[in-house]
Amino acid sequence: MNGQTSETSRLSPAGLPGRHGHVSVEKPKNSKRVIRRLWNYLSREKVLLVVIIVFLLVNTATTLAGSYLLRPIINHYILPHNIPGLIKMAFLLLGIYIVGAVAAIFQNRLMILVAQRAVNAIRADLFGKLQSLPIKFFDSNNHGDIMSRFTNDVDNVSDSLNTSVMQLFTSTITLTGIFVLMLYISPMLTTVTLVIVPLMLWVAALIIKKSKNYFATQQVALGAANGYLEEMITGQKVVKVFCYEKSAATEFEAINYDLRDKATEAQYYSGVMMPVIQNLNTINFALTAVVGGLLVVFRGLDLGGLAAFLQYSRQFGRPVNEISSQYNSIQAALAGAERIFQILDEQPEISDAPDATVLGHVNGNVRFKNVSFGYDAGKTILKNISLEAKAGQKIAFVGSTGAGKTTIMNLLPRFYDIQSGEITVDGVDIKKIQRSSLRRSLAIVLQDTHLFTTTVMENIRYGRLDATDEEVIDAATLAGAHSFISRMPKGYQTMLENDGGNLSQGQRQLLNIARATVAKPAILILDEATSSIDTRTEQIIQKGIDQLMQGRTSFVIAHRLSTIHNADEIMVLENGEIIERGDHSSLLKQKGRYFELYTGQFD
Repeated sequence: MNGQTSETSRLSPAGLPGRHGHVSVEKPKNSKRVIRRLWNYLSREKVLLVVIIVFLLVNTATTLAGSYLLRPIINHYILPHNIPGLIKMAFLLLGIYIVGAVAAIFQNRLMILVAQRAVNAIRADLFGKLQSLPIKFFDSNNHGDIMSRFTNDVDNVSDSLNTSVMQLFTSTITLTGIFVLMLYISPMLTTVTLVIVPLMLWVAALIIKKSKNYFATQQVALGAANGYLEEMITGQKVVKVFCYEKSAATEFEAINYDLRDKATEAQYYSGVMMPVIQNLNTINFALTAVVGGLLVVFRGLDLGGLAAFLQYSRQFGRPVNEISSQYNSIQAALAGAERIFQILDEQPEISDAPDATVLGHVNGNVRFKNVSFGYDAGKTILKNISLEAKAGQKIAFVGSTGAGKTTIMNLLPRFYDIQSGEITVDGVDIKKIQRSSLRRSLAIVLQDTHLFTTTVMENIRYGRLDATDEEVIDAATLAGAHSFISRMPKGYQTMLENDGGNLSQGQRQLLNIARATVAKPAILILDEATSSIDTRTEQIIQKGIDQLMQGRTSFVIAHRLSTIHNADEIMVLENGEIIERGDHSSLLKQKGRYFELYTGQFD
């Protein structure tokens, strides 16, 4: 929620980057659970998975059969010089490998289809989850890190599901088949071949243990870098006006070096596995060849059997190499998936009670009774606030920065729930009202505007999606926006991009006010809505705002106290308490805090 930086104690969940990217590192807590949850997404395509497994088995079988055929080809056709039979076997081999190639193509194509459907579902669930999370989540978490989970982490999962998962299954089945056929050809040679396997597994386990932590920290560091970039891009005007470029570059350099160091370690430990395993496999192959040659000479092992065995011996290391080469992707995917699931496991907004009330016609009677609230359990922001706004009244809040004005406005639409006390609308506790029904009854105009990448018409219509074009134009006219919209290249059909970057701050705020106008709310909240508008523009739209507030209960946080002369009641807040209340004239007569604030504007 914008406008509460002075009043909110920002949360810093473990593992999420803060202002300068400093994080508390967390390792994946439960890799098996992450894998199980990813499988839940893949298993939605059970029929396709069965077809993929069939193609996988065919592909593996052709690979194994092609290697085994070396035995009869050498023994029965090459050594006896049986050329016609050799030609037939060559065509048989060609046919087997063609079948294997076709099976591999369909296997990969279908796996990509299944993987992308799973990733699509993950993105949909992630975005849907964001829509259900409370404002507190977005106030407490780095926006760049959230974006990193949507982009980098989801992409890592996508890459792994596209290739690594299938490679893992293929390599495992191939490894099993090779082992069985090696035993069939020569149990003694198989024993020799397996002597070095424990060493290979020990080395792989050692490297995996080292690299596992680095992949988790790499993803967190990447989120920190993205968060800082997002902050610097959106705040570029501030950066330039205060000549902060060098400092920003220095800060980013530190974050970037941290990412570089963690990524280097992660990539090194995953990358070193493949050459180490390859070298061990080469040593194993040489040892097997020497022992196999002796068996041919002294124990009667057929030459074709040795050739086939040596082929399998070389292939035996290949699946291990493939698994190790995919480890990088797998670890990045698991680390990314865990970060995704962290968001999916966040607690959504508290559900409405089963008997929650749906508001019909809203009069707009609002009452705060002994309300106390704090963003953090140990720090109370609002203390025993009580006030009442009758239907159609205009209530204004003034006070120093951090006094609690915006916090009160956060409580009415239930962006946050109070710790004690009661807030009612037309006599009904807002906790007993459906959130959607409550929020449809009010509109908020914030100090900071947000415009979507769509037309001016649709940006205003965002306030009420079923509003007609005529109602949108009427709302813009009332807000004082119609004249400048009419001068735009395509009028109301002009596309806005980059949060309305081609508009002035005042024009953006006018569209924001028009959006609230078209919503036709019973309750209106203006959070310093005209503070970004120059005095002349403010005078133009003030009449429209006054018309908008007629017949509606309005809560106004005032930037310029001159705009609230006509408020029915003015609340003066300090340190989360209402210290004065009354209309403009009575408060001036008291010569208290309001008098100081009002006269201070003209000093």
